[in-house]
Amino acid sequence: MSRFSNLGHRLYQGEVSFDFVGRRKLWYSISGVIVLVAAIGLTMGLHLGIEFKGGSVYTVAKPGLTVSQAQDTANGVVSSHPLVQSSDNGKIRIQVSTEEPKSSDEIRSELSQKLGVPLDTVEAQVIGPSWGKQISQKALTGLIVFMILVTVYLAIAFEWRMAVSALVALIHDLLITIGVYALVGFEVTPGTVIGFLTILGYSLYDTVVVFDTVKENTKGITKQNKLTYSEAANAGLNQTLVRSLNTTVVALLPVAALLFIGGGLLGAGTLNDISLALFIGLAAGAYSSICVATPLLAQLKEEQPEMKALRKRVLQHRAAKAEAADGVAVDEEPTGEEQPAGMVGQRGRSAGTRAKGRPSTKR
Repeated sequence: MSRFSNLGHRLYQGEVSFDFVGRRKLWYSISGVIVLVAAIGLTMGLHLGIEFKGGSVYTVAKPGLTVSQAQDTANGVVSSHPLVQSSDNGKIRIQVSTEEPKSSDEIRSELSQKLGVPLDTVEAQVIGPSWGKQISQKALTGLIVFMILVTVYLAIAFEWRMAVSALVALIHDLLITIGVYALVGFEVTPGTVIGFLTILGYSLYDTVVVFDTVKENTKGITKQNKLTYSEAANAGLNQTLVRSLNTTVVALLPVAALLFIGGGLLGAGTLNDISLALFIGLAAGAYSSICVATPLLAQLKEEQPEMKALRKRVLQHRAAKAEAADGVAVDEEPTGEEQPAGMVGQRGRSAGTRAKGRPSTKR
């Protein structure tokens, strides 16, 4: 742990640096492959919950009843592929789509008989498709409003190039998370939407922290000729690298407990709705703030005329220093029998001075 903290100090002081900005083509390629896989998953379609497409939900409370037993029973009652999950309070939740021809009373009665429980212990909730459509519209409206407010805030607090870079990173995280949901077949519920909005806020926070450091490092950058904008931005990214990794790991640990222990081992299926969105989104958000948002920002800034002029001055300055250093090295460390003219003349004058100082022995 002390080595990791020492690495963070060295990164902040600039003693160690990883060239994230200079390898932006690599990061763009990786992101492109991941987004492509997510897009393929989206073509398979999302498994929308009953809150979005409508249907009926039956909750059964019976000690010792397992999910597999309830699934077999539900398959014999309805013909529309019911979804059976265990709820947080130990009850079994059976979800039936609107395509089922039987009425809710008939399904409730048959479940009571085949499961051997009283009728009043089988709770039924019917949700119409119109209500689900309203929920979908509200979720989409909330997401669009969030994106607009984020863009406006970043454009005012920083500049429009940072706003564009952050928005691209947010869309990147959202596409990856939704694509993973489609690939694994998890149900999309209102809890999932809450998870989406949560990860977008986290990703934005991480990106703003990096951008704030970049903004501080690049203040008045055109007045010097030692660093380009990309190099200064990369330095700011390295300064916040350990902080970003620490924040991500601390946030992922409890989410991983919800997903793998709560949803996997304990069988609390409703936890999967939000925990998977948080887990994938947090990881994607940390990656995008480092490997997508900042490299894209540097690329946009380098297109400015003043930044192009700065890069030209920096390269000329480095070439002049390298040429001067090569000249000094040649003068100080001559090799071979043939010496540079300046060095030969200096050696000759020194030899002549020594000869002049010695008394002559010739008579």
